[in-house]
Amino acid sequence: MAVTDGMTEVGSEAELREVLDAPRGRALTKERVRLHERDVEWLAASPFCLIATSAPDGTCDVSPKGDPPGFVKVLDETTIAIPDRKGNHRADGFLNILGNPHVGLIFLVPGRNETLRINGRARIVREAVFFADMVVKGHRPPLALVVEIEQIFFHCMKSFMRAGLWDADSWHPDDLPRHAALVKSVQPTTESLAELERYYGPEYAMGLYG
Repeated sequence: MAVTDGMTEVGSEAELREVLDAPRGRALTKERVRLHERDVEWLAASPFCLIATSAPDGTCDVSPKGDPPGFVKVLDETTIAIPDRKGNHRADGFLNILGNPHVGLIFLVPGRNETLRINGRARIVREAVFFADMVVKGHRPPLALVVEIEQIFFHCMKSFMRAGLWDADSWHPDDLPRHAALVKSVQPTTESLAELERYYGPEYAMGLYG
């Protein structure tokens, strides 16, 4: 145990367990290595997931992926495929995977407080027969992430319940500046605020797949 800057750090598993109880019961038995019928149903209902990756040097990234519900394709009981869509071309997660294939996924279903977690090993695929099943609004994905499942389980509801995430009465989006103002504030850009407002306006949605 170390105290620095007035903070007492936890530096070992033993110290951690002094604060947190050891897992027991359903927390231990929930882990699986193959998709259950209920997992398949959840994936079919999920329009959104988060993909966590790490480069060989430990640099981490979490990338959101969203599409119509069921956008993730189940290839078999241990393999899923996630289509890639038009984005900012940074490819942070993909670059991490090229050096370290381990990924962590969280799948959300709006209105549900639990999540489906999948951990495994990923590869980046540029062509496969299942790409034909991933076409949305006439657009075929340029890439897909194929994940070999090593661990899967449903995560409990407590964090979403604490956050009141789906409680519309707790939503206050206008407490923060609009996206154009955020961009203008935090990064160098030659566009004026008015130009950014137009860019991120109603027509922005027209370029989601084009």
